[in-house]
Amino acid sequence: MGIFRRPRESSAATPPAISEFWEWWAQARPTIEASLAASGTGPEDAGGPAPGEGLSAEAIEELSRRVHRIHPDLQWEIGGADDRTPSLTVTGGGDPELRGLAERWFRAAPAGAAAGDWTFHPARRPDLEMLSQDLVLGDHEFDLEYVRLGMRADPDRARVHITAYHPDFLFVSEEQQVAVALHVLDWALGEDDVARWIGEVSIATEAPIDSLPPSMLSAVVEQIAEPFSEPAWLTGEGRTPRGHPARLGARFPLHRQDYPLCDLHVAITVPYANANPDRLPVEPSSGALRAFEKKLTRLGDRAVLAVRETGDGLRVFHLYADPDSGVIAELDQLAAGWGEGKAKVASTADPGWKALAPYQP
Repeated sequence: MGIFRRPRESSAATPPAISEFWEWWAQARPTIEASLAASGTGPEDAGGPAPGEGLSAEAIEELSRRVHRIHPDLQWEIGGADDRTPSLTVTGGGDPELRGLAERWFRAAPAGAAAGDWTFHPARRPDLEMLSQDLVLGDHEFDLEYVRLGMRADPDRARVHITAYHPDFLFVSEEQQVAVALHVLDWALGEDDVARWIGEVSIATEAPIDSLPPSMLSAVVEQIAEPFSEPAWLTGEGRTPRGHPARLGARFPLHRQDYPLCDLHVAITVPYANANPDRLPVEPSSGALRAFEKKLTRLGDRAVLAVRETGDGLRVFHLYADPDSGVIAELDQLAAGWGEGKAKVASTADPGWKALAPYQP
């Protein structure tokens, strides 16, 4: 176990490109709607099976340019046909480092009359209708009715591992095989639930034993997710760098998608005055630490407590916080009120939650 402190980093404001995007969208929307109405197309996908179908080349280029000014790796797609309201999705494509940026784009979107008939989404949503359609990738057309998924539940990791099969996988590249699997998973569950609950994804050229159609995936995921409807903690023991006993607690499962604005890793280092010979806390310090932690759990969506490390006379609380919510000032005040020594608050940008990875099973 390593108890560490990170340098303080100031919050980054929401990129100006987001507000610029919505200013442009308000003016461009009538042209986009007219283009879609004239084409009579269904869902378009700027990075998927039918890039920009139904939009003029100029509209595709400008929409892509505006989205990529927010971040070059963001993807966009327009959906909606027949009796379905039109939608615009801007997504990081499952990249956790981009999830907060997509969420900020979404929360700045117009609402009510200003939105017209449009809905906006920061991640791809499930669309079971697409699972009965054909998916064109390159020069190959996949009938998705033939997709089958092997599903292996892993309750210890709260994941479902997937083996994807289509008879045409024998004849196409590995890149196309993976693309089919990822499209199917997104349409079956939605992008955020894929990130929450899907583990390893592998490809098969023969149908796995007991494989199921993708439409059954949500039922399997519900069974895995049900035991974790309430927060739980994993605990463990180890040694500090000085060789003394250490204790670790990690919230599990903890999903990046449930706290999309929490891009900032915060480490609060709290010394305690009363310890046993192993330098672990005893009363009254242990009670004071519990009271301190209870306050950390009352921050709502602005910050989430992820890990606590204890040893060598220190407890380090690791949180992920929304840098634009003002919660850092509250954490500073909370640390300043600690009565058993000088508590320190350090933060650094970590939109991918990489610092949490060593603590996950």
